[in-house]
Amino acid sequence: QVQLVESGGGLVQAGESLRLSCTAHARTFSRYAMGWFRQAQGKEREFVAAVSGSGVNTAHADSVKGRFTISRDNANHTLYLQMNTLKPEDTAVYYCAARTVNYYSGVYTRVPSYGYWGQGTQITVSS
Repeated sequence: QVQLVESGGGLVQAGESLRLSCTAHARTFSRYAMGWFRQAQGKEREFVAAVSGSGVNTAHADSVKGRFTISRDNANHTLYLQMNTLKPEDTAVYYCAARTVNYYSGVYTRVPSYGYWGQGTQITVSS
């Protein structure tokens, strides 16, 4: 069982950067594979990035590859999404998600893989 709290959202101009954080209130953070998803108005929730429990393995959606980087600090129970060169198309509500795992190497890219979700944080990128 884990509670996820996101922070770092806001309004930025195209080309700027943001760093999202997701603090996980869990006894052992490494037991959770983590992911970032986003949902634009009128669109389905889509995969952005994911990281294994160990932090070693990652995956990024093609739309953000090379611009966004997922990472985690297991000592501080925090998940990050570094978002560089933001585009108006990145405007969405961003959610962090957690999945319990028995092994620490798995990376999950589908919404149904995750059982725990944060409240979401709005990212708006103006042109």
